[in-house]
Amino acid sequence: MNQLTGRVLSGSNNVFEVESVSEEDGSFIIRSCALKSKRLKSEKKYYNPLAPGDLVQIEVDSLEEKKGQITALVPRKNEFVRWNVKGRSPQLLAANLDHVILVTTPEQPDFRPRFIDRELAQAERQGIDPVILINKCDLPAAQEEDFLRYVAIWEKLGYKVMKISAKSGEGMVEFARFIQNKLCALVGQSGVGKSSLVNVLDSTVVLKTGSLSKKYGKGSHTTTKGTLLHIKLNESLTGGIHGLTASIIDTPGVRRFVLHDIEAKDLALYFREMSPLVGQCSFGLSCTHTNETGCKIIEAVEAGEISRERYKNWKKIAEEIKSGRWTD
Repeated sequence: MNQLTGRVLSGSNNVFEVESVSEEDGSFIIRSCALKSKRLKSEKKYYNPLAPGDLVQIEVDSLEEKKGQITALVPRKNEFVRWNVKGRSPQLLAANLDHVILVTTPEQPDFRPRFIDRELAQAERQGIDPVILINKCDLPAAQEEDFLRYVAIWEKLGYKVMKISAKSGEGMVEFARFIQNKLCALVGQSGVGKSSLVNVLDSTVVLKTGSLSKKYGKGSHTTTKGTLLHIKLNESLTGGIHGLTASIIDTPGVRRFVLHDIEAKDLALYFREMSPLVGQCSFGLSCTHTNETGCKIIEAVEAGEISRERYKNWKKIAEEIKSGRWTD
């Protein structure tokens, strides 16, 4: 039986599109592959067994060249997950990433910094380098004081923040240069323009884009499943250089990002300005960082070393974890 290593591009109902290199001419072949056994060997149970970006071992079908069976999962470098409330289990969004790109907007849909702070905490938990990508920066809200103040907080913490507009083209050259030769996942709420970004990066890829609900100002789910796309970067974004590429995982938009495998008592470990202070409070690791005398995190907030905005979001997210009720 012909054994190959391939990369998962997309999948649903335990049937996955897997890309591998032809041994004959080095070209890429995409096969439709089912799991050989109902469950891959893994210590973790996920809503979906594989994600775009996963490397797998496959057996090629002896009768149909474009079909095969997945026999094993190659150990992941990393994985980005969220808790799937409906499925009551963690959901893999992407694997083996160079960066997770957290897409947001100053408006249309509304700016939701706590949504991003949740994603940042999850990225810190998974050990993945996050990038905050602000699309629609040409809109008036991008100049508002509250928005600019929160962006400055993220930048001060050392997070890479990029401001772009898929509509006007602002910042797209820098973004294209950043993702070149990398595997990145676009993650964000519905309506922030992830598919529009892909369409601008490579005009030969035409992804369906949606419009916002007039009543609620929220986006519709135009991407129904995560898909790994090989982007041929537009020459207009590369200074006329032909053949530059990037790999992008376009993930479905989510209305609510729920954290996975992070307990409320440990959340401060994944807020990078708080993490160095954990355990240094008067009550040690028993400190809740909410009202105790001698809490180093509260002292840092009062001294202006930790922003009140991030501290407020940390408290709210911790409450959400405890209650199991997640808001915006």
